[in-house]
Amino acid sequence: MYDKISRLLMYGDLSEDSILYKLGRAIDEVESGDYNKRELTRQINAISKQLLMLATDYGFDENLWHNYLTFYIIMNENPFSLVTEKTDVKPGSVNHLVENDFRILKELFDYDFSSLEKELGIESFSVFSSYSAVKKNQQMYNRNVSAKVRKLSKELEACADEKEFFNVITDFYKAYGVGMFGLNKAFRIEETGFNDIKFVPINNMDEVVLDDLIGYEYQKEQLISNTESFVSGKKANNVLLFGDSGTGKSTSIKAIVNQYYDSGLRMIEIYKHQFKYLSKIIASIKNRNYKYIIYMDDLSFEEHEIEYKFLKAVIEGGVETKPDNILIYATSNRRHLIKETWNDRNDQDNSNDRHHSDTVEEKLSLVHRFGMTISYTKPMQKEYIEIVLGLAKRVGITMPEEELVAKAKIWEMEQGGLSGRTAQQFIYHIMGEQK
Repeated sequence: MYDKISRLLMYGDLSEDSILYKLGRAIDEVESGDYNKRELTRQINAISKQLLMLATDYGFDENLWHNYLTFYIIMNENPFSLVTEKTDVKPGSVNHLVENDFRILKELFDYDFSSLEKELGIESFSVFSSYSAVKKNQQMYNRNVSAKVRKLSKELEACADEKEFFNVITDFYKAYGVGMFGLNKAFRIEETGFNDIKFVPINNMDEVVLDDLIGYEYQKEQLISNTESFVSGKKANNVLLFGDSGTGKSTSIKAIVNQYYDSGLRMIEIYKHQFKYLSKIIASIKNRNYKYIIYMDDLSFEEHEIEYKFLKAVIEGGVETKPDNILIYATSNRRHLIKETWNDRNDQDNSNDRHHSDTVEEKLSLVHRFGMTISYTKPMQKEYIEIVLGLAKRVGITMPEEELVAKAKIWEMEQGGLSGRTAQQFIYHIMGEQK
């Protein structure tokens, strides 16, 4: 097996810790005949455990070996896969080299482990070929990744030769892309060292859709219109969703990402203390074949905080133009984002600078750099009751309407006041009581 792996070109950049590399080395030792059976069995068992851990993390099922190889192929960012996600594959010498890789990968796909199992007296790979995962809570793994890997794995199993293998893989790259950006909807930023970052996929993002947000039709229409322009390659605006808490601002953005994921939309969530990395984030994603929303939740700044200057420079006014495949969507409870003081408005107080009105203008200019602002206000009681009734119907609550409404009114007075969030929390309470 290792001989095959060593002849991979585009897909041959294996780390020594990878399953494929370690398994290839172990099988080579068995085939050479010069090995310690007990030690090699231990190695194979450790590799098997590693494969099972990966399957658990991603919800793989049935043929775990096929799932693993499929996952490896679609996560591999190389010159061929990165170009294929952007453009149609054209005949050329590089295709011949890649077809040779796919021929080898097809052979690995069809590898017969029976002689290895017989030699070592193990049966793990027979189990892996028809693995039945424990029916666990799906929140434990990324369902989006799991579904795509298992579906593509089935398609590759049906391929007769490397040319079909080639076509299936390239079709996938064109449809979804390659690597973590191809498989995942949303990401957060993790600091890995001094002034360095990495993108971390967000598993199990709420699978909300815009219809789940009852009311706010005008707000949703504005957000949809802007996002559709963005994903279709037209000009679009950065968006600030502002207003009362619990009104559905964050839910609207999550729903937008879910709705337009298949159109190439991705989301990167960033926190205020990470704004210093904005330029680095943009440099990392500006040449990829996706549309990115950089998402800032609950955005606001106190008087002493200066992170807003990083944001101002990125939105508009920096030396480098913001790429066309990136927009900023932010939510805030504050219309002007930055807390003002009476001292800001006092031109007569010159203790720190000559004209405090200039300070006010500098702070307020941030919100003006969002091309679109959408207001989310608290519902009136009538609208709150409509939200409650709509949510109750959606989840199948059978309580008489009069009783439900009476309880909902008491709930909002005792709990969070009139808001969509309060309505949702009330429905959770009723569902818990009914169960």
